[in-house]
Amino acid sequence: MTDAALRAFGVEATPDRPGPGPMPDALLRALELTIGRRVEGLLAGDHRSALLGRGSELAQVRPYVPGDDVRMIDWAVTARTQTPHVRVQLAERVLVTWIVLDASASMAFGTTERRKDDVAAGATMALGHAASVRGNRVGLVVFGEGPERVLPPRQGRVGLVGVLLALREEGHAAARGAQTLAGALRTVAAVAQQRALIAVVSDFRGPRDWRPPLLDLAGRHDVLAVEVRDRREQELPAVGELALVDPETGQRLRIDTNDERLRARFAAHAAEDRREVARELARCGAAHVVLATEGDWLRELAGFLRRRRR
Repeated sequence: MTDAALRAFGVEATPDRPGPGPMPDALLRALELTIGRRVEGLLAGDHRSALLGRGSELAQVRPYVPGDDVRMIDWAVTARTQTPHVRVQLAERVLVTWIVLDASASMAFGTTERRKDDVAAGATMALGHAASVRGNRVGLVVFGEGPERVLPPRQGRVGLVGVLLALREEGHAAARGAQTLAGALRTVAAVAQQRALIAVVSDFRGPRDWRPPLLDLAGRHDVLAVEVRDRREQELPAVGELALVDPETGQRLRIDTNDERLRARFAAHAAEDRREVARELARCGAAHVVLATEGDWLRELAGFLRRRRR
């Protein structure tokens, strides 16, 4: 996905919004979404369906019973056994991917090469690109402030274009979506009728009320958690007195960052908080990858997907 293609959809770098950074076509083409189980809605050739029916992949050959489609008779096996046999094939279905995008206030934070919502937008584009190949379908749920925003799954490149246009329309910082991650996950659970891949792109900060709906989703779908971090959320620099504001609640706090013990306590608490998030995601059965606002986040995502496939 070239820079020109991104600009065509209004995704253009500015001093305030650096954007996701370079997204080489070669690396995007290497992305491949996989699932860890047989699902009901998959494309023959990409994944294996749990349903038997019309398709191109052989599931089994069994003796003919009255009512079977005579066009499915396997004449080679019938001739060899002298008993009519029919071919039973796996049904051809498409893989549906739902992307749940965090557009809450905390995602506007960033102190290095880009903001968290820049990385989230890039990850959404990359996942949408990988999810829309070979006729598969991709849908989007955005949560942040205001009323709910759902983009139903669309097939192929049409689905990817829909994701990009939705990103441009939302503008992230003032996105219209379910107010919390828990609400967005419940929305996906209500609209995802067949088994799907659910990719959650978020910083996973704030209340952990998302655990029950995520656990419910993971019981019926494959869940991929893409956590976006900025290093200043994990450690404080020694820059003197700072006035801090919680972007989610508006709560203000003034601290002295020259206090070495304060910085150590902050780093320890922040590290334990992220470890607990990782444990909660693992308990829910979600695959988990961390992307940073510095460095090559796309290569990290591609490497994770490649390792997951293996």
